Amino acid sequence: MSVWSLVTVRPEGEGAASFVAVLDAEGRIRRHPVLARYPDVGAVARDWADLEPVLRAWPPLDGEPLEGVRLLTPVPSPGKLVFAGANYHDHLREMSVTDVPEGMEPYFFLLPPTSVVGPDDAVVIPQDPAARVDWEAELAVVIGRRIHEVTVDEALDAIAGYTIVNDVSARGLHARPNPLAPPFAWDWLSSKGRDTFSPIGPGVTPAWFVPDPQTLPVRLWRNGVLEQDGNTKDMIFGVARLISAASALMTLEPGDVLATGTPAGVGAGKGAFLAPGDRLRIEIEPLGALANEVREAGESVARPTAPAALNNLEQE
Repeated sequence: MSVWSLVTVRPEGEGAASFVAVLDAEGRIRRHPVLARYPDVGAVARDWADLEPVLRAWPPLDGEPLEGVRLLTPVPSPGKLVFAGANYHDHLREMSVTDVPEGMEPYFFLLPPTSVVGPDDAVVIPQDPAARVDWEAELAVVIGRRIHEVTVDEALDAIAGYTIVNDVSARGLHARPNPLAPPFAWDWLSSKGRDTFSPIGPGVTPAWFVPDPQTLPVRLWRNGVLEQDGNTKDMIFGVARLISAASALMTLEPGDVLATGTPAGVGAGKGAFLAPGDRLRIEIEPLGALANEVREAGESVARPTAPAALNNLEQE
């Protein structure tokens, strides 16, 4: 069975509206007659109960090939953007945490939808190198039905599909210099919630193509050098447990995105951080690859069109 993903695209040309198409295994974008009325994949997820059986029965090769379109982030405005922190054993070790505390529960934080960008969009970092901006490759799920207090056994049934997220993090801005009191010492929003700090893409791969989300390789290259080489089997809390735990705290709704943590290999563990001109590429099979360039605030860089964007997904 050939794997394909749902993508949000926009034709080149001023004033063109975005719509949903299909990215096949060969990197070709194809039109689907039912999907074209949706502005983005997030909207598709909100109709997932009706669309899932239609999409399961549809052969992607039947779609009309599309050219001259720009690949956008698949979910530009998630109702909730939920991130799990400290969720890989090897990442804890590289951050000098040797033991998982007994009785530890999943840890979550929320980021604003304005932090979301897409494939080949720029990640804009502060001019101050003391911000120490880092990379974090992550598997993410897109929720396909409304759930509250879902059990672990039922949690995977709530997933519409899977995508890739880069949880870009300004390590130097995480600790507040003059906190009011110890409980206010850490500022997750300043560190992670800035515009462009949540690249998502290239598409959303339907959940039926990922029978076991705990066997996926997660890799990130910076300027062609492999920095992260992990696997979701190393998660402290698996995808189902994370969804169940998050749904116990808040109702999860179709179109919400939940990122599941990052494996070892982040810059903080090596004393290396992002600089203008860096190129990041994350690959999680079978979801494809997400590539972004880094630029400094105030720097203007032209964004490539869709064919160039797709070609740039080839490893450097």
